[in-house]
Amino acid sequence: MTIGSQIAWDDTVLPFQLDLSDIRGRIARLDGVLEQVLKQHAYPPQIEALVSEATLLTALIGQTIKLRWRLSLQIRGTGAVKMVATDYYGPTEGGEPARLRAYADFDPDHLPEVERPFDLLGEGYFVIVIDQGQGMTPYQGITPLTGNSLADCAQTYFAQSEQLPTRFALTYGQVQTPGGAPHWRAGGVMIQHMPKASPFAADQGGSGEGGLLTAEDIVDGEDGENWTRANRLLETVEEMELIGPAVSPTELLVRLFHEEGPRVFDAQPVRFGCSCSAEKVRSSLGIYSQKDLRHMTTPEGIVTADCQFCGAHYEFDPLTLGFDAPKAAPDGA
Repeated sequence: MTIGSQIAWDDTVLPFQLDLSDIRGRIARLDGVLEQVLKQHAYPPQIEALVSEATLLTALIGQTIKLRWRLSLQIRGTGAVKMVATDYYGPTEGGEPARLRAYADFDPDHLPEVERPFDLLGEGYFVIVIDQGQGMTPYQGITPLTGNSLADCAQTYFAQSEQLPTRFALTYGQVQTPGGAPHWRAGGVMIQHMPKASPFAADQGGSGEGGLLTAEDIVDGEDGENWTRANRLLETVEEMELIGPAVSPTELLVRLFHEEGPRVFDAQPVRFGCSCSAEKVRSSLGIYSQKDLRHMTTPEGIVTADCQFCGAHYEFDPLTLGFDAPKAAPDGA
């Protein structure tokens, strides 16, 4: 797919509300931030597709968290792909960009050809973690992997764990600007019905796979009609409307939902960003003894660590690490 140069609304998430349907949502376009996420690793195309979908989902879901909070998405599988992990860091101050990072853990020697990249996960779990900061216990919600995509898993998660009817329309793939090299780009829409369900709905079982709740188990009557209508409108969206340069997010919103009373809010810019540091690595190694650290020391007499998200490489003197270090750690690594 060939598109024009980078667009003003790339790497943003636009929140909106459909006033007549009592539905909220977000539209996301990822370009440079997704390229930054993927260039940290030489992933095969199937893995790049999984990471792209997970990163796009995280951008759409994470936009609702508060300043300085972190939302993590963890997809754990028993197949060739063991984990896809993403983090969304809320802005430190209003008006600043949020930060995204992602990586995949997989077995490169046993990566079969499959119809869908999602099939590489096998059985497993879809996990969302919200970290509210120091001194607060993180919230964690878990549902089984279901359906045919990560978007299906996210929809099941919100129905089962939050009792929120949720729907995603996503697209992602390699594009090429005139004269430029191919790179990955993603776009998507998320809609979500405002909370109405009983908190005990999950205890009653649902119509989904394995008895899990679906959106249809949560809304009925006029709410159900509104939800069905919004879903039918979302199903008309085209791939180039989600990912291409010709239609801005606000124009797309009007095209899809003009009869539903759409109202937009301030867009949230997103950037690639990693939170790793020498200090954090040193702290994580503080649980080991000097005896343990001797098993981690290289022939050159150093302890090394690499960030799975950004590829940063750290080196330490083992005598400065561990809870029983013989001397205080110097400043820096």
